[in-house]
Amino acid sequence: MRRHFDLGDPTFDVTSAEVHAAREQDWYVETTWGWAVLRYAEASALLRDRRFRQGNARWPEQNGIHSGLFSDWWGETLLSLEGDDHARIRRLMLPAFKKRSIEAMVPGFQELAEELVDAFAPRGEVELISELAEPYAARIICRLLGLDESHWEQVAHWADDLGASFSIDVGNQVPRIEAAIEGLTGYLDEVVADRAAHPREDLVTALVQASQGADGAERLSRRELDVALVFLAFAGMETTRNQIGLAVQTLLQHPDQWRLLAERPELGRNAVEEVMRVNPTVTWVTREAVEDVDLDGLHVPAGGIVQVLSHSAGTDPRAVPEPAFDITAERPPHHGFGAGIHHCLGHYVARTDMAVALPLLARRMPDAVPDGPGRWLPVSGNTGALSFPIRFTPSH
Repeated sequence: MRRHFDLGDPTFDVTSAEVHAAREQDWYVETTWGWAVLRYAEASALLRDRRFRQGNARWPEQNGIHSGLFSDWWGETLLSLEGDDHARIRRLMLPAFKKRSIEAMVPGFQELAEELVDAFAPRGEVELISELAEPYAARIICRLLGLDESHWEQVAHWADDLGASFSIDVGNQVPRIEAAIEGLTGYLDEVVADRAAHPREDLVTALVQASQGADGAERLSRRELDVALVFLAFAGMETTRNQIGLAVQTLLQHPDQWRLLAERPELGRNAVEEVMRVNPTVTWVTREAVEDVDLDGLHVPAGGIVQVLSHSAGTDPRAVPEPAFDITAERPPHHGFGAGIHHCLGHYVARTDMAVALPLLARRMPDAVPDGPGRWLPVSGNTGALSFPIRFTPSH
């Protein structure tokens, strides 16, 4: 008998044994929001199948939100756009996210991580999210965009509220989300005005110049500029903060891997990939069929929604015969950053800043253990820690 998953149930865990059992029964399962793909090969193929578009555009509608500030803004984000507009805006943003640009920021990432760890290491305890993950992610996104780093707490507050956009409880979070859109848009309007008058070498200046036609052929409207900056500010902070908490959670569950990471910091990048394979903050990636599609026994009508369950695909024994957590192993690419033309624009930033922070934490907190259960979002939609207390032997 085929199972049915309620992805909107806050008690449902997309990493559970129930999901693994369904994966052995078939490559897909029916859900409250269309179908879910459970196996790696089918997931990889579907994410690159041009008969599907990014499925997030209908997320507000699926949750009963048909109009208003949030609904309008969501439909204009890079995540929801398709075709020429998506390609044009992505091209204009791409220079700030190139590997060379991010590599130049690595010494700054290292210095920032050391500064934050120095503040709590002598105590032998830390609330990981508020004391490290959030300030680290928020201050890095401020640097990337060219925002005043001293404003990171306010930017993080808005980003946190906007993060409710990805919550399975989004229908009840609209006032909070819309207040954050208004606050962050107003703040960024002031930054845009400053860059128009006083250009700098930062992403905001580059996008302002594109909105003024200074780059020649391709242009960005002022509305597109506002939407893009708000989306970048919140998406870049929220996902990295959540993934750092999930990474430490996973590594502390495997003390041998935590010790190995401390001894071999060059494994930082591979540790990030392995963590995102088994414990990603983005627990599913959504696609919508643009025409009727038949896939190995599954008929998806035009407009049908399909979710790729990231953890289930990443731990599929058909693709990973030995799926035990191992930061030294080479794995097939995970789907934590999506795939195809909607592959996450800021993936290299996230990969790099986490690869800096995780080995440092392992070295400075070698005997770290959770100090209580912490508070966590549901393991569905976008997940992560709201608080994660940790204790360890104090150090200086």
